[in-house]
Amino acid sequence: MRGSTVGAVIRIDSYDPAWANRFTELGLSLRSALGDVAVRIDHIGSTAVPGLAAKPIIDIQISVSSLEPVEPFRMPLEALGYVYRPDNPERTKRYFREPPGTPRTHIHVRKLGSFSQQFPLLLRDYLRTHPEELPPYETLKRSLAAQHPDDRTAYTNAKLPWFWQTIQRADTWSQATGWEPAPTDA
Repeated sequence: MRGSTVGAVIRIDSYDPAWANRFTELGLSLRSALGDVAVRIDHIGSTAVPGLAAKPIIDIQISVSSLEPVEPFRMPLEALGYVYRPDNPERTKRYFREPPGTPRTHIHVRKLGSFSQQFPLLLRDYLRTHPEELPPYETLKRSLAAQHPDDRTAYTNAKLPWFWQTIQRADTWSQATGWEPAPTDA
């Protein structure tokens, strides 16, 4: 899925309410810097799901009207110290990492309304409303972290079957409930 990231030990922590607080702080600074360039700023990934164990990395999705040109979002993000990763192989997003010396943060800039932008919001909202899904997912993550303790790519790829099975359930739920993303988080 992503380029090889062998070497960093994968650590799964029990849910920490401080993750939401950290996102709130980051979201405020991002909103201030990006203004209307960011149509949405959302806390995504496992740290955005109360009660779910996760790697202690805050994932933030910034939804924009267009991925090109990159300067309208790249310049403000770099001014905040975020590091642009133009070598990211996923062409449906632009990827930034945390400022050096700060806690791990992944910034995913995606086009508003695209599948890749909707997927993490649907998955997050589905997991937030289906707590029975959390223990099996946590067990899977801990098992895969033990199997691939220093290979993030193998860990991520091993979770793909779970993601696709879960997004099918989430899609069924979304059709039954008329799900739409809630207002932006920041």
